[in-house]
Amino acid sequence: MWKKTIASLEEMENLAATIGSYLQPPDVLTLEGDLGAGKTTFAKALAKSIGVTRTVSSPTFTIIKQYEGNYLLNHLDVYRLADSEEDLGWNELFYGDAISIIEWAQFIEEELPEQRLDIIIYRTGETTRTVEVKPKGEHFIRMCEEIFT
Repeated sequence: MWKKTIASLEEMENLAATIGSYLQPPDVLTLEGDLGAGKTTFAKALAKSIGVTRTVSSPTFTIIKQYEGNYLLNHLDVYRLADSEEDLGWNELFYGDAISIIEWAQFIEEELPEQRLDIIIYRTGETTRTVEVKPKGEHFIRMCEEIFT
C-alpha cells in the first residue's frame, strides 16, 4: 500500500493523470471515500488523461456511464446496489475492452476482479486529502512502484 498527501485540487488531478497514463483495458480501479472527498474529481482527471473530452459527472442515479477516449471508460457508482442481487453483466464490464472506475465498490466486492487498483481518498482538511493506493496484482504493483518510489 502507498499513501500520498494531496494539498490541492491540482495535485489530485496530477495524481489521477499519472495513474491514467499507465492504464489500458481491462484495468479496473475502485474509488472509495466520503462524500466530497474527491472521487469524482479523480475520475474526471483520469478520464481526461485517457483522452475523454466529454464532461464526466458522477453516475449516482444511472449507476454506469460510458465515455469514449483513447479507450472506452466505464464509470460506475454502485452505491444504490447495496443489498442488491442485481447482475449488470459484471464479466463484460470488468473483462472487456474498457477501463472501469468503480465508486462505492465495497457494495459489489464479490463481483470485482482479483487484479485491480483500490484507491481510498480521505478528507484531511479544506483542500488536503490523503490518498491510499492498494494494488492487487503484478501489473498494479509494478505501476505503483514506478509512480510512488
